[in-house]
Amino acid sequence: MPLEVYKVAYKLALADPDIPGPRYHTVLFVRTKTNGDGIVHHVTGDIVSGMQYQSRPAKRPEDSQTFNSKELLGVVEPTDYPGVFDQTCRQQPPPPRQKRFNPATHRTEQMKPDGSFYERGEMRSPMVKCTEWTERQAIPALLQNGIIKPR
Repeated sequence: MPLEVYKVAYKLALADPDIPGPRYHTVLFVRTKTNGDGIVHHVTGDIVSGMQYQSRPAKRPEDSQTFNSKELLGVVEPTDYPGVFDQTCRQQPPPPRQKRFNPATHRTEQMKPDGSFYERGEMRSPMVKCTEWTERQAIPALLQNGIIKPR
C-alpha cells in the first residue's frame, strides 16, 4: 500500500533577522503508521555552521505545538521507501555555511561562497535554508525521479 508524502511547515521559535517575512521549518513527512505518525526528512543545523540532511521518526504533525501547515504531495511505493527516497534526499546538497562573524564590524554577517563579506550596498545572494532545500531541491528530485507519484 502506498505511503502518503506531505510537505509540512512548523513555526520557528526564533526568526532570522536577515531573512524577511514569515519563515517556517519546512520538512518532508512520510506517514508510515495508521495513527498518522511517520518519518520526517529534512535538513537541520544553521547557516552559520552549515546544515546536514537527517531523517527521524516523528509523531503526527498536527499534534505538534509548532505545527503550521500540511500539504499532500503524493505517494511513495513501499518498494522505494525508505531506501530510494532517502538516497535521493541525501543526494541533494544541504545548505552550506552562509554567515560568519565579521571581526571588522563585530557582527555575524552573510558571506559570499568564497568566504569573503559583502560590501555595503552590494547585491547579496538569497540565503538558502530548510524551506529552499525542501521546495527547490528535494521535492523536485523526488518528483522528477518518479519516487513521489501523484495521488
